[in-house]
Amino acid sequence: MKNLNQTALVAVTIAAGLMAGASSASAANCGRASWYALHSKTASGERMNPSAMTAAHRTLPFGTKLRVTNKNNGRSVVVRINDRGPFIKGRVLDLSKGAAGQLGFIGSGHTSVCMARV
Repeated sequence: MKNLNQTALVAVTIAAGLMAGASSASAANCGRASWYALHSKTASGERMNPSAMTAAHRTLPFGTKLRVTNKNNGRSVVVRINDRGPFIKGRVLDLSKGAAGQLGFIGSGHTSVCMARV
């Protein structure tokens, strides 16, 4: 009986840890974002359009749509991943100038954002 209680306690502890990990996984979808406006080709092969609602992410598949929210002012926009980056440590997303304008951070160059797949 004592072993059964210990096993149950271990199972509950593991489940609680997994649930805590799930909540911190959503926090991992937040970080710093910057913007860029080139006129070259993106990693997906399309020409960069600075006014389009697009973004660069290191690993998400091209075509993935994300809702990006500026944590400083609450504005949000839906962008499509069409490039790779950012290549600056500590940044999680590079947004087109158009997306950055909608989010309200062109002047500062970078901001804190949260992102979620749409």
